[in-house]
Amino acid sequence: MSTHDTREPSTGQEYRGRLLAAMPLTERRIQLGTVSTAVLEGGDGPPLVLLHGQGEFAAVWLMVVPDLVRTHRVIVPDLPGHGESEVSDGPLDSDAVMTWLDELIDRTCQGRPPVLVGHLLGGAIAARYAVHHSRRLARLVLVDTMGLAWFRPAPSFALPMMGFVARPTPKSRDRVFKRCFYDMEHAGERTGEQWEPLRAYALDRARTPSVQAALRTLIPKVGMRPIASGDLTRIDVPTDLIHGRHDLQVRLRTAQAASARYGWPLHVIEDCRDDPAAEQPDAFLKALRTATGESRQNGGAS
Repeated sequence: MSTHDTREPSTGQEYRGRLLAAMPLTERRIQLGTVSTAVLEGGDGPPLVLLHGQGEFAAVWLMVVPDLVRTHRVIVPDLPGHGESEVSDGPLDSDAVMTWLDELIDRTCQGRPPVLVGHLLGGAIAARYAVHHSRRLARLVLVDTMGLAWFRPAPSFALPMMGFVARPTPKSRDRVFKRCFYDMEHAGERTGEQWEPLRAYALDRARTPSVQAALRTLIPKVGMRPIASGDLTRIDVPTDLIHGRHDLQVRLRTAQAASARYGWPLHVIEDCRDDPAAEQPDAFLKALRTATGESRQNGGAS
């Protein structure tokens, strides 16, 4: 028997398949505007839409989905140009993304206003949508969200991120991951056997030209510039902020200022940087239940 491993390296699709197999959701593809969209769905109850951050994909919510499907109809798309969602034609600008989200809600929420949860770039998309479509939502939850101020990450995050974008390698990816997590080793242990495919699929997507093109478009057009304060005051739906205390992308003071200005409750997640749902899933779920009123309805039980 040969001592050499002659197997072909795993592909992005294989990594994605391993991640999706661990989630109690079913994948389907829906044409939404100009975007052929990969959407994960599962569970019963009031609809809950989860929008991930820039450069990510639907499976990053894997640590909280099993709990959420017990009480909600959970809808988790890959953002336009991310994951397996492909932009077919036309500009990928703010109007196109708003149309995409409007059609997603039409096609998946069965006529019921959803709780809309957005993380980082997904938060900026969710907030911009709520400015004009609050009546279509039950609640809005913004997680370490962009869009509340100019996107100016700390240099200790920005430099590794630029290196990863310029040359996506396992080494440059791990440099960024160490800035995304307060304790990357602990996050990996909690994620278990899905940690390696998660890291591998993240690298695969970062190397994909269509994903790179989507990031070059969406971050400056949707995420980098702040939403006008006059527009944010027009959001007429209960809105909460969830934020990691040690976030290096969107600093906590940005969320604190927005909370004070707009009266939005702020739930700070300890021992966490920019992804509470991945790094501190229990604390994230507790904050989300409080934001949606579920902790009061069930007497605070988890």
